[in-house]
Amino acid sequence: MSTSAGRSRLRFNPKLFAVAVIASLVLGALLGWIAKQTGAEWLVTTLDTIGSTFTKLLTFTVLPLIFTAIVVGINSLRGVGGGRTAARLGGKTALWFAITSLIAVVIGLLIGGLFQPGRGLVIEPDPAKLEAIGERTHGSWLDLINGLVPSNLISAFADGETLQVVFVALIIGAATYSLGDKAAPFVNFNKAAFEVIQRVLGWIIRLAPLGTLGLIGNAVATYGNEFFVPLLKLIGSTYVACALVLFGVYPLLLAFVAKVSPVRFFAKSWNVLQFAFVSRSSGASLPMTRQTAQDLGVPASYANFAVPLATTTKMDGCAAIYPAVGSMFIANLFGIQLGPVQYLTIIAVAVFGSIATAGVTGWFTMLTLTVGALGFPPEVVATGIAIAYAVDPVMDMVRTATNVAGQIVVPVVVARSEGLLDDDVLAKPSTPLLDDSSLAKV
Repeated sequence: MSTSAGRSRLRFNPKLFAVAVIASLVLGALLGWIAKQTGAEWLVTTLDTIGSTFTKLLTFTVLPLIFTAIVVGINSLRGVGGGRTAARLGGKTALWFAITSLIAVVIGLLIGGLFQPGRGLVIEPDPAKLEAIGERTHGSWLDLINGLVPSNLISAFADGETLQVVFVALIIGAATYSLGDKAAPFVNFNKAAFEVIQRVLGWIIRLAPLGTLGLIGNAVATYGNEFFVPLLKLIGSTYVACALVLFGVYPLLLAFVAKVSPVRFFAKSWNVLQFAFVSRSSGASLPMTRQTAQDLGVPASYANFAVPLATTTKMDGCAAIYPAVGSMFIANLFGIQLGPVQYLTIIAVAVFGSIATAGVTGWFTMLTLTVGALGFPPEVVATGIAIAYAVDPVMDMVRTATNVAGQIVVPVVVARSEGLLDDDVLAKPSTPLLDDSSLAKV
């Protein structure tokens, strides 16, 4: 067997991985139930050790991930050339990205407030750190500002002050952006560091089935069957919020802003939305997404710019709805009360964060940035995300479908506003989406 053939057989298979995570969830729950019924302390200890080790592995990536993602993201905002028309199209595209993200995150917060995912079960973190979070939540704006600035750069990282790390990253990112080529070596270092962290995180994530087994098993052994209610509320909140955006917000924008029939939109986009739902990958859906935008009348020249950009930046499901719902889930899970300042922070991160992290945006990065901006300790962030990861494959399907729909809707809206939308093409039948010619355009 050749080396290349051997490597191909060892490639990561996302579908098998998702099955493994779900199977671990079931097995962990069964082991936890057995431990609770039999009083087997050794089994509880084993499950706790497995889960806490996985959480620790995630924890040490949180602060470097936040810092490098922000620095790299800010420096990715440098404009692209191409004249006034290109600049205007780019500006309108970014504006509609922000508008739809704002709507999506508000819907996420409203649905999260209605369902209250995570409520009913409180996992106690370090009492001192929980008290510090409470001070940030209920304190004044002055208290928030005072807590932003670290006494020194090292202490922000050493003490796990995520909010201070966000502040430092924003300052350094802005400084490197203003310096341009002079700061290129530092920016390149952060790009490389971000890639290294992502690679390490990828290795850690592959341990998710084992971590899920330990976390869920220990939770069931400690809290009983009531642990599943918060997870079901998290799934339900995500699906309801995504459905409202996918089947409510987007059709309204199409009908009243783009003057495009929602029925025609879904008739032409249903195949790619189904593919996105099953594949759970905006990237894999890109050829179909771009072709669908063109079938809806978007000029190829603009679609070739807007859709790939949207694939890495326009993620209403993963970067707006889910960080809102996920943040409320983690806060409720640890008994943390969110106030107006925290809700505004969630909205700001969703609207500006996904654009500022163009090319590096994903649900993990955006949820980490969001709860980091809320000032949650790294161990709370990592534990909450690790618990949510147990049911992530189920939620990721609807999130991805919502992402892809938004990646088509915005170019259609912008093209109509510029008088570029071709109604003749819009009225024609769709082009086959999985033929060789469309795939060759990747």
